[in-house]
Amino acid sequence: MNTISFYNRILRAVYNRAVEKGFTKQVFPFKHVYTGVEKTIKRGLPINTIRNIRNMDLSHCRTLDYARDMFLFSFYTRGMSFVDMAYLKKKNLQNGVLSYRRQKTGQQLFIRWEKPMQEIVDKYDTSGTPFLLPIIRDMEADNRKQYKCESYRINQSLKKIGKQLGLTISLTSYVARHSWASIAKSKNIPVATISEAMGHDS
Repeated sequence: MNTISFYNRILRAVYNRAVEKGFTKQVFPFKHVYTGVEKTIKRGLPINTIRNIRNMDLSHCRTLDYARDMFLFSFYTRGMSFVDMAYLKKKNLQNGVLSYRRQKTGQQLFIRWEKPMQEIVDKYDTSGTPFLLPIIRDMEADNRKQYKCESYRINQSLKKIGKQLGLTISLTSYVARHSWASIAKSKNIPVATISEAMGHDS
């Protein structure tokens, strides 16, 4: 609802400007349109819960284990979005630094490569692809469709993990991004630094 409201407010402002300039008459078309702001549920998890997710024994189920790995990889890489993870290529990792451009904004980001990231990458065979992670596997099929399907499957598995842990929020790949930001903030990292690290353009 907040996203809908945000766009409605922009449309209302444009309309009001058109009225001011005499392009149209004021008939209050937004009188019954929602333009408020609802309080959102916090989707960030505390560091102890992230550790609990990391320490779960999921060896009995490869799909849950894989979903957990992708969640943790996002968290370890400063809340990298799933689409950016999907398109990471092996050539993006050089001399201990992971560099990539955000799909959403084109902004270039640099992340120091750490041991937990490497441990996840080492678990999966991506020898037949240029990609760093096993999200896009078939070079003959549509990349975007593959990443979308994989995102859905991973989020379904993450929800199961969340239920096993008794979490009150729905666990998704986006929660890793939110969690990194809220934990970073709790460690007194400046908001501007967090914003830049996550690739926000403002």
